[in-house]
Amino acid sequence: MLTEVSQCAESINGVKEGRWKATLTFYKPMFRDQAVPAEYPRDFLGISLPEQPNRYYFIIRSQKIVLEADSSIQMIMEKLQSYKSRVSLTFEGFQYQLGDFQLRVGKVAPSASENLRGIVLEVEYLPLSSMEKSRQILDGFVEIWQEAMSKRSLPGHFMHIEPNFAEFGLSDHYTSQHTAVQYATVMAQLISAVQTAQAVRN
Repeated sequence: MLTEVSQCAESINGVKEGRWKATLTFYKPMFRDQAVPAEYPRDFLGISLPEQPNRYYFIIRSQKIVLEADSSIQMIMEKLQSYKSRVSLTFEGFQYQLGDFQLRVGKVAPSASENLRGIVLEVEYLPLSSMEKSRQILDGFVEIWQEAMSKRSLPGHFMHIEPNFAEFGLSDHYTSQHTAVQYATVMAQLISAVQTAQAVRN
């Protein structure tokens, strides 16, 4: 399926630039008595992004907080053993240049397996960093993409997901913290879709 989606990017003149990979990890606290002090988050997400290899991002969804840290924080957390990685998802695929757009098309799968959980499409309009100013252009691109995808008989569909960045205290000027929040939102959507599909089967 990833091959067909990649071919779709190439059919609208996307030029393949290489591979990309991002990893999102779900952390839970490790307290011996299982009573989590109120000031500690019950869980949070960590993500490494290909465009920021020396940074690591945390998203505390319950408190709507996004933090940026040096990538060495992962080793510190491992040594402290206050939080443990429970599940990791890998987003992996190809990056394309299409005029002023940068596309990343990839599969989403648990890091320990090849079981496909979904396909992700990340679109960035490079000339503008203002989300408000670029919204109409991005919406137009998504329409073109949906039309190109409709010509192929693939199962499922692409959903446009845009989190409320203001809830996380993020401004209109797009940063890697916005990208981290988007990946967290995609993960939540995938989990919801998998749970819904399992409930329908049962």
